[in-house]
Amino acid sequence: MGVSGSGKTTVGTRLADALGVEYAEGDDFHTRANVAKMAAGAPLDDADRAPWLDALAAWMAERSGRGGVVTCSALKRIYRDRLRASAPEAFFLHLSVPRAELERRVTGRRGHFMPPSLLDSQLATLEPLGPDEDGSTIDAARPPEDVVRQAMAALDR
Repeated sequence: MGVSGSGKTTVGTRLADALGVEYAEGDDFHTRANVAKMAAGAPLDDADRAPWLDALAAWMAERSGRGGVVTCSALKRIYRDRLRASAPEAFFLHLSVPRAELERRVTGRRGHFMPPSLLDSQLATLEPLGPDEDGSTIDAARPPEDVVRQAMAALDR
Protein backbone atom coordinates (compact mmCIF):
# COMPACT_ATOMS: atom_id res chain seq x y z
CA MET A 1 0.00 0.00 0.00
CA GLY A 2 1.02 3.59 -0.49
CA VAL A 3 0.52 6.67 -2.58
CA SER A 4 1.29 6.94 -6.27
CA GLY A 5 5.02 6.70 -6.89
CA SER A 6 5.84 4.82 -3.70
CA GLY A 7 7.09 1.81 -5.65
CA LYS A 8 4.14 -0.53 -5.18
CA THR A 9 4.41 -2.19 -8.60
CA THR A 10 8.20 -2.52 -8.57
CA VAL A 11 8.28 -3.92 -5.04
CA GLY A 12 5.08 -5.95 -5.41
CA THR A 13 6.22 -7.87 -8.46
CA ARG A 14 9.60 -8.63 -6.89
CA LEU A 15 8.03 -9.64 -3.59
CA ALA A 16 5.57 -11.98 -5.32
CA ASP A 17 8.47 -13.58 -7.19
CA ALA A 18 10.45 -13.99 -3.96
CA LEU A 19 7.45 -15.58 -2.24
CA GLY A 20 6.46 -17.70 -5.23
CA VAL A 21 2.88 -16.39 -5.24
CA GLU A 22 0.59 -14.73 -7.74
CA TYR A 23 0.78 -10.97 -8.27
CA ALA A 24 -1.99 -8.54 -9.19
CA GLU A 25 -1.66 -4.85 -10.10
CA GLY A 26 -4.32 -2.89 -8.23
CA ASP A 27 -4.61 -0.31 -11.02
CA ASP A 28 -5.97 -3.06 -13.28
CA PHE A 29 -9.03 -3.36 -11.03
CA HIS A 30 -10.15 0.26 -11.52
CA THR A 31 -13.21 0.95 -13.63
CA ARG A 32 -12.74 2.86 -16.87
CA ALA A 33 -14.60 5.75 -15.28
CA ASN A 34 -12.12 5.87 -12.39
CA VAL A 35 -9.13 5.82 -14.72
CA ALA A 36 -10.66 8.60 -16.82
CA LYS A 37 -11.42 10.66 -13.73
CA MET A 38 -7.87 10.36 -12.40
CA ALA A 39 -6.34 10.98 -15.83
CA ALA A 40 -8.35 14.21 -15.96
CA GLY A 41 -6.74 15.25 -12.66
CA ALA A 42 -9.73 14.62 -10.37
CA PRO A 43 -9.18 12.60 -7.19
CA LEU A 44 -11.38 9.61 -6.47
CA ASP A 45 -13.82 9.70 -3.58
CA ASP A 46 -15.03 6.84 -1.40
CA ALA A 47 -17.94 6.05 -3.74
CA ASP A 48 -15.57 5.85 -6.73
CA ARG A 49 -13.30 3.49 -4.85
CA ALA A 50 -16.05 1.11 -3.64
CA PRO A 51 -16.24 -1.15 -6.75
CA TRP A 52 -12.45 -1.13 -7.00
CA LEU A 53 -12.09 -2.23 -3.38
CA ASP A 54 -14.72 -4.93 -3.86
CA ALA A 55 -12.84 -6.32 -6.88
CA LEU A 56 -9.56 -6.30 -4.95
CA ALA A 57 -11.23 -7.98 -1.97
CA ALA A 58 -12.62 -10.73 -4.22
CA TRP A 59 -9.16 -11.36 -5.71
CA MET A 60 -7.68 -11.56 -2.21
CA ALA A 61 -10.44 -13.87 -0.93
CA GLU A 62 -9.87 -16.26 -3.86
CA ARG A 63 -6.26 -16.70 -2.73
CA SER A 64 -7.02 -17.39 0.90
CA GLY A 65 -4.69 -20.06 2.19
CA ARG A 66 -2.31 -19.85 -0.81
CA GLY A 67 -1.24 -16.24 -0.61
CA GLY A 68 -0.71 -13.56 -3.16
CA VAL A 69 0.57 -10.03 -3.53
CA VAL A 70 -1.71 -7.26 -4.71
CA THR A 71 -0.65 -3.65 -4.93
CA CYS A 72 -3.11 -0.89 -4.17
CA SER A 73 -3.08 2.45 -2.44
CA ALA A 74 -5.31 1.38 0.51
CA LEU A 75 -4.99 4.96 1.70
CA LYS A 76 -7.63 4.89 4.44
CA ARG A 77 -8.19 2.55 7.34
CA ILE A 78 -11.78 1.96 6.16
CA TYR A 79 -10.43 0.73 2.81
CA ARG A 80 -8.04 -1.68 4.51
CA ASP A 81 -10.84 -2.85 6.80
CA ARG A 82 -12.99 -3.52 3.73
CA LEU A 83 -10.20 -5.62 2.21
CA ARG A 84 -9.61 -7.46 5.51
CA ALA A 85 -13.29 -8.36 5.70
CA SER A 86 -12.75 -10.65 2.69
CA ALA A 87 -9.18 -11.63 3.52
CA PRO A 88 -8.70 -11.57 7.31
CA GLU A 89 -5.12 -12.84 6.99
CA ALA A 90 -4.09 -9.82 4.88
CA PHE A 91 -0.80 -8.20 5.83
CA PHE A 92 -0.28 -4.63 4.67
CA LEU A 93 3.12 -3.28 3.74
CA HIS A 94 3.01 0.51 3.69
CA LEU A 95 5.69 1.81 1.35
CA SER A 96 6.62 5.19 2.79
CA VAL A 97 8.55 7.71 0.70
CA PRO A 98 9.27 11.41 1.35
CA ARG A 99 7.14 13.79 -0.69
CA ALA A 100 10.06 15.22 -2.70
CA GLU A 101 11.07 11.73 -3.85
CA LEU A 102 7.45 10.84 -4.69
CA GLU A 103 7.18 13.98 -6.82
CA ARG A 104 10.43 13.13 -8.62
CA ARG A 105 9.16 9.62 -9.36
CA VAL A 106 5.66 10.51 -10.57
CA THR A 107 6.93 13.43 -12.64
CA GLY A 108 9.50 11.20 -14.33
CA ARG A 109 7.31 8.26 -15.27
CA ARG A 110 5.61 7.93 -18.62
CA GLY A 111 2.47 6.13 -19.72
CA HIS A 112 0.67 6.15 -16.37
CA PHE A 113 -2.82 7.61 -16.03
CA MET A 114 -2.17 9.13 -12.62
CA PRO A 115 -0.96 12.73 -13.03
CA PRO A 116 1.52 14.27 -10.57
CA SER A 117 -1.14 16.85 -9.67
CA LEU A 118 -3.00 14.20 -7.63
CA LEU A 119 -0.06 13.48 -5.33
CA ASP A 120 -1.10 16.06 -2.72
CA SER A 121 -4.67 14.70 -2.55
CA GLN A 122 -3.32 11.19 -2.01
CA LEU A 123 -0.97 12.35 0.74
CA ALA A 124 -3.83 14.25 2.40
CA THR A 125 -6.02 11.13 2.28
CA LEU A 126 -3.33 8.70 3.51
CA GLU A 127 -3.92 7.25 6.97
CA PRO A 128 -0.80 5.35 8.07
CA LEU A 129 -1.18 1.87 9.50
CA GLY A 130 -2.54 1.85 13.02
CA PRO A 131 -0.74 -0.06 15.79
CA ASP A 132 -3.57 -2.61 15.82
CA GLU A 133 -3.35 -3.30 12.06
CA ASP A 134 -1.47 -6.36 10.83
CA GLY A 135 1.28 -4.83 8.74
CA SER A 136 4.50 -2.88 8.63
CA THR A 137 5.72 0.47 7.33
CA ILE A 138 8.83 0.30 5.17
CA ASP A 139 11.18 3.03 3.99
CA ALA A 140 10.68 2.69 0.24
CA ALA A 141 13.04 5.51 -0.72
CA ARG A 142 15.77 2.87 -0.65
CA PRO A 143 16.66 0.65 -3.65
CA PRO A 144 13.94 -1.91 -4.52
CA GLU A 145 16.06 -4.90 -3.47
CA ASP A 146 16.49 -3.37 -0.01
CA VAL A 147 12.75 -2.71 0.23
CA VAL A 148 11.97 -6.32 -0.72
CA ARG A 149 14.42 -7.56 1.93
CA GLN A 150 12.69 -5.35 4.52
CA ALA A 151 9.32 -6.65 3.36
CA MET A 152 10.43 -10.29 3.65
CA ALA A 153 11.75 -9.60 7.16
CA ALA A 154 8.43 -7.99 8.12
CA LEU A 155 6.50 -10.97 6.79
CA ASP A 156 8.74 -13.37 8.74
CA ARG A 157 7.82 -11.61 11.98
